[in-house]
Amino acid sequence: MRSPSPTPGARWHWPALTFALAVILCGCASSASSGNGVASKAPAQIVAAAKSAAEGAATVHVAGSILGDGTPIAIDMELVSGKGGQGRIVVEGQTVKLVNVDNAVYLNSGAAFYARFTGAAAARRLQGKWLKASAGGAALGPLVSLTNLGKLLGGALSAHGPLSRGVPTSVRGQKAIAVTDLARGGTLFVASTGAPYPLEIVKPAPGGGELEFDRWNQPVALEPPAGAINIKQLQSR
Repeated sequence: MRSPSPTPGARWHWPALTFALAVILCGCASSASSGNGVASKAPAQIVAAAKSAAEGAATVHVAGSILGDGTPIAIDMELVSGKGGQGRIVVEGQTVKLVNVDNAVYLNSGAAFYARFTGAAAARRLQGKWLKASAGGAALGPLVSLTNLGKLLGGALSAHGPLSRGVPTSVRGQKAIAVTDLARGGTLFVASTGAPYPLEIVKPAPGGGELEFDRWNQPVALEPPAGAINIKQLQSR
């Protein structure tokens, strides 16, 4: 589930959000079956197989929650490889809808979020409306990363500590093998039949969370919201 600068004094810490994602995603898991051969592989090979499968996928749905800078963050995103993604996050009780397509990121949220870019009065007028910014801007980078399949899964599955393979299990009815990151405590569940896609990542508290991955390669239509207001126009006023 970022080129305007945040309003001074903003309480949200997006770099911490990105770090929290990395901590959860770098954790790996416990269980499996032998259908596709990954259940018999070494833990690092299982993670590598999951990473390779994810990199070759066209789309995926990601949903769950993490703890970023001590704040629970809910994520519900549809990601399209090489194109972007769409969905929403909920943080500090505020919902932020996101669409990343055609090198632009679109946001739709309430006044509290928009106050990061405008004054309070303007933020109240803008609440519920779509804003548009460059997807390459630094200020919204952590948000944009939540809509990028390669960044969300690729980097997360690349970094980990010592790994331990679990026993065969099932995740939402699908046979799986788990690999646990002994340093960080996260567990990655990988499909042990069909393509070895990541199915779920679970990390216990403190600093824990849970992310589910499903609907691999199902069609996703990314469309820019109509009538979006360019953030640069707001800053120039």
